[in-house]
Amino acid sequence: MAQPTSGTRQALKDRALAELKVYWIITLYLWLFLGLFTVYRRLVVAESGNAYLHYGIALVEALVIAKVVLIGRLFGFSRRFEDHALVLPVIYKSVLFGVLVMLFGLLEHTVSGWVHGKGLLGGLHELKTIGMNEVAARALTLIVAFIPFFAFWELGRVLGVDRLASIFFKKPRRPLDQTTP
Repeated sequence: MAQPTSGTRQALKDRALAELKVYWIITLYLWLFLGLFTVYRRLVVAESGNAYLHYGIALVEALVIAKVVLIGRLFGFSRRFEDHALVLPVIYKSVLFGVLVMLFGLLEHTVSGWVHGKGLLGGLHELKTIGMNEVAARALTLIVAFIPFFAFWELGRVLGVDRLASIFFKKPRRPLDQTTP
């Protein structure tokens, strides 16, 4: 078996670093959004005199959801509608990944019930105690959170990530058609 060349190793290293960077950007965005939602829930629950202490869950959920997004991107089924107006791939990806995350959550609870000796349906029973309204609210919230995320994602795809970053993080140049007053 041939050894990989230093160019191949460097290309793999660069790709791994790029994927890790994307992973942490997705995680940070989701953590901020889910963390704000957690604070909101805490404030609502506090009105009834109860405590809500699930702050770490937002970070764990962000880490898991970011991985689901990257895996979904890897398989390529999210590329549908990329040749249409940007609104279509944004809405499609937001709903698709919202549903994927919800399905992943169902799978996670099923496996958790099995691992903890409750059987495969034991974890799903746990979801029943949470309530379908809560599950639906989480899914809808995540879909809405994905809309601005995928809007920027698609802008980066169309304009190029470097150009998009330049637009947001560098001082704008004066357009040629503007005259000074």
